[in-house]
Amino acid sequence: MELEAKLHEIRKPIMVLGTSSGAGKSLTVTAICRILKNLGEEPIPFKGQNMSNNAWVDWEGGEMAYSQALQAFACGINPSAKMNPILLKPQGNSISEVIHLGKSIGTTTAQNYYKDWFIPGWEVIKKSLKSIYERNPNCRLIIEGAGSPVEMNLIHRDLTNLKVAKYLNANCILVTDIERGGVFAQIIGTLELLNPEEKKLIKGIIINRFRGDLSLFEEGKKWIENKTQIPVIGIIPWLNDSFPPEDSLDLLERKSHLNNPELKIGIVKLPSISNFSDFDPLDNEETILIEWIRKSQNLSKYDFIILPGSKQTIKDQLFLENSGLSGDIKEYSKNKGNIIGICGGLQMLGTTLEDPYFKEGSKNYSEQKIKGIGLLPLKTTFFKKKLTRQINSESIWPCQSEINGFEIHNGHTVLDEIQSSLKIKPIFKDLDLGWYKENNKGGTIAGTYIHGIFENDSWREQYINLIRKSKNLPILNKKSISYKEKRQSIIDNLANEFHKHLNLKSFLS
Repeated sequence: MELEAKLHEIRKPIMVLGTSSGAGKSLTVTAICRILKNLGEEPIPFKGQNMSNNAWVDWEGGEMAYSQALQAFACGINPSAKMNPILLKPQGNSISEVIHLGKSIGTTTAQNYYKDWFIPGWEVIKKSLKSIYERNPNCRLIIEGAGSPVEMNLIHRDLTNLKVAKYLNANCILVTDIERGGVFAQIIGTLELLNPEEKKLIKGIIINRFRGDLSLFEEGKKWIENKTQIPVIGIIPWLNDSFPPEDSLDLLERKSHLNNPELKIGIVKLPSISNFSDFDPLDNEETILIEWIRKSQNLSKYDFIILPGSKQTIKDQLFLENSGLSGDIKEYSKNKGNIIGICGGLQMLGTTLEDPYFKEGSKNYSEQKIKGIGLLPLKTTFFKKKLTRQINSESIWPCQSEINGFEIHNGHTVLDEIQSSLKIKPIFKDLDLGWYKENNKGGTIAGTYIHGIFENDSWREQYINLIRKSKNLPILNKKSISYKEKRQSIIDNLANEFHKHLNLKSFLS
């Protein structure tokens, strides 16, 4: 039987819409997922279409947005690409990679996307919903919208907001960010642009990121309710716990507030940076300050440098070269500097990058084969097919420990025999997952294909201690909770704060 015929039998979905991008939809869904889990329900997150280069790989090798993976963790379940059936990964120049149900199926320009992909996109959304309900008939979907639901030039071809809400007859919550200002206009303007059928779906309003005494907004709350005839079901205070941002613009807004750091890390802000949630475990270390490196400079103030993942490795390597950062990184390595590259960052640390099929940003340039930074004797060739898989391995350096993470990359990397004089060693027992070398004057240069490497507590702590030892700092022998446990604690804190200020009773019938 088709899902449409069974909609009256399912638990009423809750959908979180926003008055704009960045209003707090993702964290609201995360909080509601954990609240409902704690109440004994079976919540499952869903976002029909997401646009992000911050990705996760599920246990079947399918790509999905990290935000939906985080929401799945909040539900206490394994993430699945069915929770985010369409993922668009921006490549620059208004071009995006299109991923359906975890698998890359092509690229598109923004201009042609809805002409070519709207109908197959809607079919894959319905297929995912049907599959979720067939496997979990008692679940309650907690659905995240995207951007604003009333972008009038796009509303007729919006796959992931009102079309999903109307299809499932979901109870919708409208979230607005008071920190941005103009909260009344945001709410009233959004509701005025909905047609009567759509407006009936909005069952509650949340005021997000309120600073100060909540009672001071009581008059504002009454005005909104009188004007809209929709209850304000929550005024959520400003929360300090940081979560992975969905895009690199949000990433730049994250500030470290550590006054007396023992170690300072510099992360290169690549134009096509991806998978920046890799660094959340470092952000949660109490002795570490993270700064973002955006332009050429003397890097000696950093205790180690990270080259992150990239959606366009050739393009980003040319950025490093043209900006002078490539030279800065090489100079830093000569002065006992410690460097680690992850995925695209690993590839850029090598000697050559070759892109015969225009997969990694070379199409806009005359050369399909370029030089890397040249600090590791590695050659990378980008082929047509991408590798996505979960990883279970064992590290050799800087310690022996079990390693979990995932790969998500194009490109095959091998040792460059011409540069074999640069002594290089494997990091893992799986020899093609990462390499490192020790500089003659001190410091190490390392690279790995494993996303989530810093989530492995023993590995992260031993690497940090390696740096601390080189700086004559005492070795940390802490017995702290693991990062994954801490992430669960952060989700719990988020849910507890939402639960204090959010009235969901009318949504759980």
